[in-house]
Amino acid sequence: MTYQAARHDDEASVNDQRNPFGSSSAGVEARQAVSIADAVRRCRWIAIDLNAASFGFFMVGPSPDRLVPCFDSAYPDFSIGKLIAVRDCEEIVRHVRLSTQPRWWVDDCSDGAMRARFEALSWAASTAPLVNASTGLAFPVHAERGRCGLVVFTGNEMTLEQDALYDIHARCFSLFSAVSRIRPGDIGLTRAISRRELECLKLTANGYTSEEIAGLLKLSVHTANQYLTQSAQKLNAVSRMQAVAKALRLGLIE
Repeated sequence: MTYQAARHDDEASVNDQRNPFGSSSAGVEARQAVSIADAVRRCRWIAIDLNAASFGFFMVGPSPDRLVPCFDSAYPDFSIGKLIAVRDCEEIVRHVRLSTQPRWWVDDCSDGAMRARFEALSWAASTAPLVNASTGLAFPVHAERGRCGLVVFTGNEMTLEQDALYDIHARCFSLFSAVSRIRPGDIGLTRAISRRELECLKLTANGYTSEEIAGLLKLSVHTANQYLTQSAQKLNAVSRMQAVAKALRLGLIE
């Protein structure tokens, strides 16, 4: 998918759902669920429009004060996802369950221009920082069957006008609706499989042998085989080729 085509798809999602403060419209619900890799790309395009340096996508977990990271800008690894997941999130989770009002916070070391920009946004309100020494925006999102989550963007040079606030929030809603229809086990796989395992799978998909993979990644053949075996087990695959097929279907490799 080209950047232009993907942006057109995002714009269509916004047109389907101009009101971001409720459940998705029928047009959005009819869309097929994206893969996690597709969701990461769509979230990255939103981050580009905000001039954000990083992003994180979270589900509200069964625990009343827990945010469960699905992916972030370091995909398939985690960066801000890990930082937020270990914080005391009781206040923001309670807010997400009850409201869709965007929240923002500003780095205390900023020059004040960013705070003034956020304070000028009607309806959005300040909150305690989700990531220390950072400036951020958090968009509560909801989907069918009572599922809710949070899409977080951070960066010290973010730009956001009032009109864009609604469109960005609508795109976050559309993305959450799509991700919430992905099987929970598929989302868990993206957290379980390491970057090295994915590299070995991708090279296998391109026709490389274990010996060639070991040489390219500067590993022993034993270690390369171990990574491939582990990835196959995590994907519940009976062979390397089935593991490759499942990884391609899930968007873990291209």
